[in-house]
Amino acid sequence: MVERNKEDGKSRLSGMVREAIAIVGPTASGKTRKAVALATKLKSEIISADSRQVYRGMTLGTGKDLKDYQDIPYHLIDICEAGEKYNLHRFLSDFHSAFEDVKSRNKLPIICGGSGMYVENALNGIRMPEVPRNEELRGSLEGKTLDELTELLKKQKTLHNSTDVDTIQRALRALEIEEYYRLHPKEAELSKKEAATPINAYIAGLEIPREARRRSITARLQSRLKEGMIEEVEGLLKKGIPAEDLIYYGLEYKFLTMYVIGKLSYQEMFTGLETAIHQFAKRQMTWFRGMEKRGLHINWYPYDMPDTEFTEAVIKDINM
Repeated sequence: MVERNKEDGKSRLSGMVREAIAIVGPTASGKTRKAVALATKLKSEIISADSRQVYRGMTLGTGKDLKDYQDIPYHLIDICEAGEKYNLHRFLSDFHSAFEDVKSRNKLPIICGGSGMYVENALNGIRMPEVPRNEELRGSLEGKTLDELTELLKKQKTLHNSTDVDTIQRALRALEIEEYYRLHPKEAELSKKEAATPINAYIAGLEIPREARRRSITARLQSRLKEGMIEEVEGLLKKGIPAEDLIYYGLEYKFLTMYVIGKLSYQEMFTGLETAIHQFAKRQMTWFRGMEKRGLHINWYPYDMPDTEFTEAVIKDINM
C-alpha cells in the first residue's frame, strides 16, 4: 500500500511514473474538450467517469458531446440501456477493465468526468467483488418494508447517500452485499481504501468562477433545449421507458419528463432545472475539495485556458 503525505496534501505517488491523467471539474467547465485536446497530443484514449453517460439514448441530457471526441477512442459511454440502474459497483468493474485495456496498448488512460465519487474510488484503486444472489437471505427478508430494510442496513454500514435504499430491490441488494462481505472478509478488504493500491494519476481540475459557471450552465441549457433535449425525452418515453425511471436519473431527465407528462409548465421546468444544475455544480466542487482533503492532490487550471496551453502545461507538469 502507498502512503500519502498528509502534510502537503500530495500523494507520495507523485515521484513515480504516472499511470493515468484525470480531468475533473463541475458541469459546463469544458472537461471533454480539454480531455480530447490532451488525448490528441498524447495519442491516448479517454475513460468516462460519468454516472449517466453510460446510458444509450440519453445523449443531450447527459452532455456527452460525442462530436467533440472526433477520432479519439472513448470508453464507458453508451454501455447500458436507459432504464437500468447503474451504480458505483458496476462502474468500478467496468473502469478497471477499460483501464487495463487502454494500458495494454501502451497508452496513457485519460479519465474524464464530473462524478466525483466515481473518480475518487477509481483513483484510490477500490475494487468491489462480484456478489452472487443470496436466496436464503432474500427469503428471510421477504415481506419487510423499505423502512425496515433501511434500518437493518444502517446497523451494518454508514449510508452516505440514499441510492442504496430508494427501492426495496436496491435495499435487498445492499443487504446482500453486506452479508457477503461479512462472510468473505478478505474480498471485502479490496473494497476499502486502506487495503487498495491507488492509481498514480496526475489530476487536473478545471476551476471556473461561480458567475461564469452560472452563465455557462444557462447558455448550455438553452442550447441543448434548442438541439432537441425535450424530443430526446419524448423518444425515450415512446420506447416504453417508464416516466418514473427517467425521473430517477434526476436533473434534465427529472424536469423534462415532468414537463412532457404535464406536471410542470415550460417555465417551471426551465427555472427548476436551471436551479438544480447550479446546485449540482456546487456539490461537485464540494466533492472535489473533499478529495483534496482526503489525500488526492488536484492541480487546478482556469477553465478558459486555451486548450493548447492547457495541454502543454499538463505535459510539462507530468514530466517534471
